[in-house]
Amino acid sequence: MDEPLSRRVTLGVAQMIGMMAALIFIPAGTLAYWQAWMFLALYAVVAVAMTVDLLDRDPALLERRMKSGPGAETEPTQKKIMMIVTAGFFGLLVVPGLDHRYGWSAVPAATAMIGDAVMLLGWWIIFHVFRVNTFTAATVEIAQDQRVIATGPYALVRHPMYAGGFFLVLGVPIALGSWWGLLAVAVIMAALTWRVIDEERFLIENLPGYADYRQQVRWRLVPGLW
Repeated sequence: MDEPLSRRVTLGVAQMIGMMAALIFIPAGTLAYWQAWMFLALYAVVAVAMTVDLLDRDPALLERRMKSGPGAETEPTQKKIMMIVTAGFFGLLVVPGLDHRYGWSAVPAATAMIGDAVMLLGWWIIFHVFRVNTFTAATVEIAQDQRVIATGPYALVRHPMYAGGFFLVLGVPIALGSWWGLLAVAVIMAALTWRVIDEERFLIENLPGYADYRQQVRWRLVPGLW
């Protein structure tokens, strides 16, 4: 195991969960928010489990995934897109916190749990993407020796990582008991749709065989729809 990498990723996961907790509980103005505790517990367990798996099975992929955000992108358009996604991510947590404080939404407990399940479905899809594609960077770039992957979820849609991300994002505000948080989901989904379109242009130009792969797998995110 790469000890420096393990320390860095452990710190990164802890900081991420801590930041998410702050973005939820500070706007909520209370710790008496069971939906938030359940959401954070599930998110933390899955994040830790997937991190441990990647440390053991594919540390190179984990290293690539740690390079993320607007500053890590090299393509100007992708920098803009990731700035929007980052803003949407903050809204995804802050708006439900405010919603909880002021009682804007009335989301049944069972529905909040369904939101947790939708989030876990997103994580499950992403897990399978990691299993078949070691080149799944968090930035739009071409890795050394990268090749087109057409097996597993890539045999169904061309961008299964984003498909999983859509489910993950959709589940978050519902899990936190907020209908208003879906506004942030709309912003993120619009930005990620733009990202998919621009990324495909980049891959056609820079990844040998991708143009042929597009002919073999018709759908970008949702089979039969888009």
